[in-house]
Amino acid sequence: MSDTKTIQLNGESRTTTAPDIAALVRELGLAPEKVAVEHNGEIAPRSRLADTALCDGDTLEIVHFVGGGDHPSDDDTWTVAGHTFRSRLIVGTGKYKDFAQNAAALEASGAEIVTVAVRRVNVSDPGQPMLTDFIDPKKVTYLPNTAGCFTADEAVRTLRLAREAGGWDLVKLEVLGEAKTLYPDMRETLRATETLANEGFHPMVYCADDPIAAKQLEEAGAVAIMPLGAPIGSGLGIQNRVTIRLIVEGANVPVLVDAGVGTASDAAVGMELGCDGILMNTAIAEAKDPIRMARAMKLAVQAGRDAYLSGRMATRKYADPSSPLAGLI
Repeated sequence: MSDTKTIQLNGESRTTTAPDIAALVRELGLAPEKVAVEHNGEIAPRSRLADTALCDGDTLEIVHFVGGGDHPSDDDTWTVAGHTFRSRLIVGTGKYKDFAQNAAALEASGAEIVTVAVRRVNVSDPGQPMLTDFIDPKKVTYLPNTAGCFTADEAVRTLRLAREAGGWDLVKLEVLGEAKTLYPDMRETLRATETLANEGFHPMVYCADDPIAAKQLEEAGAVAIMPLGAPIGSGLGIQNRVTIRLIVEGANVPVLVDAGVGTASDAAVGMELGCDGILMNTAIAEAKDPIRMARAMKLAVQAGRDAYLSGRMATRKYADPSSPLAGLI
């Protein structure tokens, strides 16, 4: 008869052959005298850990002390439509070699949100791999988007289908004006935003880098404003820092740069301007090493955020020596 049992440990399912709690703690590489254990809702006295048998289905919480709590940056969260996230990087799911590479890049990026396009099911080959086989929507927030939509009606229809398919209310809206620039049609975008908000959606909206249009979208029900840094997929970086900064200053909802990021320094610039986050796809997916680039983008977003929170030095017209000139030998 197998001694293997399945338990819930710190919120996750785990199998073990440990006969008692002390043995389980040692199995985890921990010292029983340095941890505290809650066993099925009751505190397990440290002196009795070896006497407390483990049974199939038991629930345990094992805690210990860490120096000073979490790293300060872990507390620097952002919230959109009631959802709170630690990572300020959102990544797309297009242009990758395959779903496995996409999943690996997501892991390296640390992103907690992925944008997903809504497309027809391939009824001729229903058994082919799907994104959900590689990226679990229970662990990562799916953000359905309206990529490829050129009218408000198309975009609204797409997101209604997305909500029916997965129950998503937090969505990304983009309504394009024409195929060459992929710039947003702001008239159609505003109309779609109003419709979606009235139907209970929470639209995060791709828009032109225009402070007036951004404010109109917010008033229409957008839960996040997502101005482009440069044309979608161009990799040109943030072309107009002035208007992005003005949008950030005037917004009462999160602002995220969406489109145009090409490399890590572009992401850092967006964060230094005070944006709440950065969304990108092509910059990672078309890099020669997407996994390494995803890691670089993660670090760039963190560095840009820290720089913004630190408050940069004032700029000067002339040099200012770091060491005093008085007292030179």
